Amino acid sequence: MDIGNMDLKQVLNLAKLAESAERYDDMCKFMHKLVKDKSGMKDGENTLAVEERNLLSVAYKNVVGSKRSSWRTLSGGSFTDIDATLVNDYKKDIEKELVEICIQVIDLLKKDQPLINNLGDADTNQETKVFYFKMAGDYYRYLSELGEVKALEDKNLSHESVKKSCEEMYQEAMDVASKSLNETHPTRLGLALNFSVCYYEILKEPQKACSLAKEAFDAAIEKLDTLNDASYKDSTLIMQLLRDNLTLWTSENGQDGAAEDAAGN
Repeated sequence: MDIGNMDLKQVLNLAKLAESAERYDDMCKFMHKLVKDKSGMKDGENTLAVEERNLLSVAYKNVVGSKRSSWRTLSGGSFTDIDATLVNDYKKDIEKELVEICIQVIDLLKKDQPLINNLGDADTNQETKVFYFKMAGDYYRYLSELGEVKALEDKNLSHESVKKSCEEMYQEAMDVASKSLNETHPTRLGLALNFSVCYYEILKEPQKACSLAKEAFDAAIEKLDTLNDASYKDSTLIMQLLRDNLTLWTSENGQDGAAEDAAGN
């Protein structure tokens, strides 16, 4: 199907069809075109609507999620009946695919098609700005999970540089969220969850991970009565994940007995 001459509405509808059919590779292709086309339009028309933004996230999250799962299987599996060189070569192919797709997302957000820059500083754009900075942090985190691999070197990237960019993007998101989103907002809570995972798994700073998760959980608990029906389910689910991580992390670090307190009780 040639999408080169399709208008925005047609491309958006194709993305919706692809989502329904669980054709996420196609969905990424459609959303990539939509973002590029919209980003080149004049001010006021060059940003994504909430529906478009969410479709972009869903498309790439599903494709990358599948590849990350495959990479973890090959990295952690015991394939005694298969030649180790074959396994390693296959893993390198997946690493290359992961690097390509992650960089594609990051470039859409902050380089070739700067979705973040196009937002400006209007108050109404702050939640979307947090969403995009968090999204960039997420994809740098996925790159960081790979460690020092040739696929990164081929893009003139190092493990240390992507780790640094990961932390910077999450911190940018946190700075905006702290000023503009309430403590129970699902986007702010989701950011705290992912940033704390970054501290624990990527940056190897468990104390910062636990501190961030606990602060976010405790602040949300205090404002729980302000939750509206629309965000209650999403916010409380993320709060439970924060609590679960705290329980796991404090246990892993020899802090048994502190988990209940860390979870905000």
